Amino acid sequence: MHVTLHVTRDCNMACSYCYAPPQSCAGMTFETARKAVDLGASTSGGRCGVVFFGGEPLLRKELIIQVIDYCRSIEKQTGVQFHFKLTTNGLLMDEAFLDFSLRNGLFIGLSFDGIKAAHDTFRRLPDGTPTHAFLIKRLELLLRVKPYSSVMLTVNPETARYLSDSIYQLKSLGCRYMIVSLNHDADWDAARFSILKKEYEILGNAYIRWTRNEDKFFFSPFETKISSHVNRHCYQNDRCELGQKQISISPEGGIFPCVQFPYAGEQSQWCIGHVDTGIDMEKQKAIFQLSQEEKKGCEGCMISDRCNHTCGCLNWQTMGDINKVSPVLCHHEQMLMRIADRVGKVLYKERNPTFLHKQYNSLYPVMSLIEDVLD
Repeated sequence: MHVTLHVTRDCNMACSYCYAPPQSCAGMTFETARKAVDLGASTSGGRCGVVFFGGEPLLRKELIIQVIDYCRSIEKQTGVQFHFKLTTNGLLMDEAFLDFSLRNGLFIGLSFDGIKAAHDTFRRLPDGTPTHAFLIKRLELLLRVKPYSSVMLTVNPETARYLSDSIYQLKSLGCRYMIVSLNHDADWDAARFSILKKEYEILGNAYIRWTRNEDKFFFSPFETKISSHVNRHCYQNDRCELGQKQISISPEGGIFPCVQFPYAGEQSQWCIGHVDTGIDMEKQKAIFQLSQEEKKGCEGCMISDRCNHTCGCLNWQTMGDINKVSPVLCHHEQMLMRIADRVGKVLYKERNPTFLHKQYNSLYPVMSLIEDVLD
């Protein structure tokens, strides 16, 4: 079970864009967080993930430290093992917090949109000040302290043309885990998708080149789509199980099936309980069963077992219906899958050892880490 704590109050903007000053951001109390952790530990089967979310979670550093310390005390008392993750825009990330994260196994993902022209298009301070120059230093610090940290890049129609240059820059800085996410709510038309397709093609060729050079890297969404082919017989089993593998806790303690649903409020159909009273199993079951229905417009699609259309959270965010798929998502999945399949086909036909090891050996991440340590 993963428990996502919305430690700051969201404002209907993606958390990575929240550059609010600390004094303006109310959020979750430690008592609410403690109850959420207790709930997660009691339903985890011995392992519980805690994700710190927002708004910008580093506005609540003290709370994060309190929660992790509390989880460590539970580990000693019960044997339940916790692991921690945090996504931040990086403005409040400093050496002291990175040292704490290193000592406590806190995984940090940084939202950073690449080259200056891309990043500064949207990621600015409230007064309009761009943040790229400051945050690239934060990125370098993060990679120096925690070299396996992921960098999450959001692509908007206005910034699609910078995608390949942005990934090149991130890789040149030492990023190994690069995760590209599309802004599905944006105004994507045919011309903008054409630009994005060209950028993906460039990156597809780079993926082949880097793999031939035996580089170690993870580049999503290519990795995900290649995996959906390699593991097609079981890939769909690992996709969205709304409210089953993770729950999200609002600042007020409401329990929801995924990270977007707290926006709906505790009076909505998506609230499945409260930390004071626990999970309403009937509501949880009903939402899960609803999410398993065939998606509208996807009947008979040849790639439905590889597509991200099963994400009820994304469907609700973009279309207001967990079983209705955005045309943007549909078009993007088809376009991306063709390019990723071309990349995979080239490397598979070559019997490239790095590619085969990476895609067909489940122990690859562990073995790769061991190799790095030994080197």
